Amino acid sequence: MKKNVFVIGLNEFNLNMLRHLRGADEIEFHGLLDPALFYETEEFDIPALLQAAEEQLNAFEGSIDGIAGYMDFPVSTMLPIICHRFGTASVSLQALLKCEHKYWSRLCQREAIPEHIPGFIAFDPFNDNALGNIGLGFPFFVKPIKGSGSRLGFRIDKPEDFDLAIERLRAGIGTISEPFDYILDQLQLPAEVAEISGHYCIAEEIIGGRQCTMEGYVYDGKVTCTGLVDSIRYPQVLSFFRYQYPSRLPERIQKEMERLTDRIMTHVGYNNSSFNIEYFWDEQLDKVWLLEVNTRISQSHSDIFEKVDGVSNQQLTIDLALGRHPNMPSREGKFPIAGKFFHRVFSGDARVKRAPTADEIKAIVKDFPETYILPQVEPGMWLSQLPEQDSYSYALAYIYMGAPDEETLLGNYERVLERLPFELEKVDDTFHRPAEESQPPA
Repeated sequence: MKKNVFVIGLNEFNLNMLRHLRGADEIEFHGLLDPALFYETEEFDIPALLQAAEEQLNAFEGSIDGIAGYMDFPVSTMLPIICHRFGTASVSLQALLKCEHKYWSRLCQREAIPEHIPGFIAFDPFNDNALGNIGLGFPFFVKPIKGSGSRLGFRIDKPEDFDLAIERLRAGIGTISEPFDYILDQLQLPAEVAEISGHYCIAEEIIGGRQCTMEGYVYDGKVTCTGLVDSIRYPQVLSFFRYQYPSRLPERIQKEMERLTDRIMTHVGYNNSSFNIEYFWDEQLDKVWLLEVNTRISQSHSDIFEKVDGVSNQQLTIDLALGRHPNMPSREGKFPIAGKFFHRVFSGDARVKRAPTADEIKAIVKDFPETYILPQVEPGMWLSQLPEQDSYSYALAYIYMGAPDEETLLGNYERVLERLPFELEKVDDTFHRPAEESQPPA
């Protein structure tokens, strides 16, 4: 009989990749909870979501062989709780929170790899003397102790920047802190962490360099790195241009990142789950910095892994959910190189007059096989309605492509762009959202 695997917030794009996995013909995939509950809102009622998931699973008449997720908060933090209730394989909630709670994670990193992390301190944004308590020189970076994407992260170059950040943090951090506090309440936390509740933030020294992400997993106590993906920005700005796999970083730097990955994931007791870790390589100092640990695969990398390795990194998600060693191939895909491109506009808010139709996209894909074009806008909407955008641009479309080499990859992307008929009705040159950003290069 087929194994039944439930995937939280499963959408059609990811279901298609799951069906390509090794052993997928022996698995029945079931969506657990409507994906709109996670993709189309930034407000999460964790108890209600857990109750709805439990009711759906209890109503299922077959065996529940695995429960999986591939999304960030709140899915990543809900997963160990649901798996524990139904007796399926998962990382422990404690090990997960040692990664998800950014201050607790930095404490663990300071114990294991102190020379590869910046100076940091936790602070209460509702304390009127917060800046005086931080003690870091300008510039530094602030963000919630539990982030969601790049929301509410700020580079602080002067006191006025901090005042603006505090205003925004006080107004918006509740959507993160309240659901995260519910998760924290499920554990007896150590004293140095217990007082740092969900509304706290962390200030860190600025780090930077060439950014990349190490994907991997831990099974039966053994850490395995499956691939390093480069995160490449548009020139002179902080917005990501593309994720490219495999990485172009020197082999010795990749080996150093693998060593650090093994050390930190072993130190926190992470087991039986996938992860990704974001790093910087500062070429001038020849130094590797650890930016943050994420307790899941990156779904942005799934298609490019499939193009290069033969199956997506969802292989890790599903095999580990079933309690078995991942059957992840390497370099068995159709392309030596692949990328996820972010087609962006660097202007103020605008109304979308025209976006590519399904037929127009189909015609482009016919000329560029294995390409996926996922428009993020539709006619009539405002760019400012797009969720999870950075501070400098709006992403009109995500484009996944593979190629025999980097030159061909970039050239094909430009040719695809020339055929994408986006039309915008410009309003002005001003961005009307706060200056939130991910940790920038130095």
